[in-house]
Amino acid sequence: MQNTLKNEITISGVGLHTGLNVHVNFKPAEVNTGIIFRRVDIDGNPEIPADVDLVVDTSRGTTLEKNNCRIGTIEHMMAATYGLGVDNLIVEVDAPEMPILDGSARYYVEAFEQAGIQAQNKARVYHKLESPIVYSNAESRVEYIAMPSDTSRFSVMIDYGSRVLDTQNATLNSIADFKTEIASCRTFVFLHELEYLIDNNLIKGGDLDNAIVFVNRIISQEELDRLSGFFNKPRVEVLEEGMLNNVDLRFQNEPARHKLLDIIGDLALVGYKYKAHIIATRPGHASNVEFGRKIKSHIRKQIKQNEIPKVDFNKPPLFDINKIKKLLPHRPPFLLVDKVMEMSDNYVIGLKNVTMNEGFFVGHFPDEPVMPGVLQIESMAQCGGIFVLNTVPDPENYVTYFMKIDSVRFRQKVVPGDTIIFRLDLISPIRRGICHMAGKAYVGDRVVMEAEMLAQIVKIK
Repeated sequence: MQNTLKNEITISGVGLHTGLNVHVNFKPAEVNTGIIFRRVDIDGNPEIPADVDLVVDTSRGTTLEKNNCRIGTIEHMMAATYGLGVDNLIVEVDAPEMPILDGSARYYVEAFEQAGIQAQNKARVYHKLESPIVYSNAESRVEYIAMPSDTSRFSVMIDYGSRVLDTQNATLNSIADFKTEIASCRTFVFLHELEYLIDNNLIKGGDLDNAIVFVNRIISQEELDRLSGFFNKPRVEVLEEGMLNNVDLRFQNEPARHKLLDIIGDLALVGYKYKAHIIATRPGHASNVEFGRKIKSHIRKQIKQNEIPKVDFNKPPLFDINKIKKLLPHRPPFLLVDKVMEMSDNYVIGLKNVTMNEGFFVGHFPDEPVMPGVLQIESMAQCGGIFVLNTVPDPENYVTYFMKIDSVRFRQKVVPGDTIIFRLDLISPIRRGICHMAGKAYVGDRVVMEAEMLAQIVKIK
């Protein structure tokens, strides 16, 4: 099932880049809400959905923007939502970035667990990947692959070609182990990167308590004293392992584990739930986001493909034209359904073969024949009529009347030679002979028309 928090909970901390004191209030949210950031420090409290398509900056973390409103450094919190299975959440924040805390997802995880995680009354939908998804960038030497899997797994390799931080690997075989194996792993930085950020006033909230600092060159005591003053530490020195003496590693491969944490957080922005084995080589926020967009595009195409009715033309129809004539009072030229292929308690699939012999082509654009949209609607309605008439024992004594047509869209023209496949699904249960359905019409893999229809069957007096 989908999950949210049982109770509200607030955490506070410093923003890494702005240096602002940030207060974050996490609030439960309704099913299918997703993760929504709400900037309560701005008039109107604008909202920014956690969506990979809204990422605008990955230079020093992951930043989202919508309608000129931004929220940054979201990746550690997003990793915590994914790792603990929190699907729906309102994140009220009073600054343009989330607090850095200790540079990991640990305190977000602890906050969510303290608030409690509540199962909701809506099932979580997983999209099964039907083929591997691959992304690579030769210039930055990054490679990603999402392999179809029955579970969510992550494998990461980092390689900085440095004596102090060479090749490392990390693996998470079960998302259930996120809290113990990944959540507490902190971000890291090389000294030259840190110096650049300090010199350009880009980490106003920087502190040696929220990052591992690797030193990959000889550093003078004067430089160490400068760092000591900047971070308000009594003494800063370089350990034999090539790190500043600010922290002890929580895992021997903590840097690789943190990169795995970042991948989980950035890919949580895809918005769809899926199971895969994610394998990443030399990942970073920019490439995580590009890979996430590729996964999202793949799933969208897959959803669209799966929506297309799969009609087996070798299979005898459920209703051929003779059976249809026993249900519907329509007759040529207004009998516009040739077959009904499938029917259940909730949907119906029928088809119309469009030929040049149709009477309406004589006068409707005779030199460029196009099936009139109103007749496409009528054809779809007749499929729905067959569905609802099939619910009464004596359909020959009833007729179907339109009550309302809504949300009509004509996507592509229909021409002679096309076979239109109609699929209509119940929007609400049939009551007192009133049927409310949503329909789509396909030619091949293209949607040509869609509409919502409300109709009623009435007994002939």
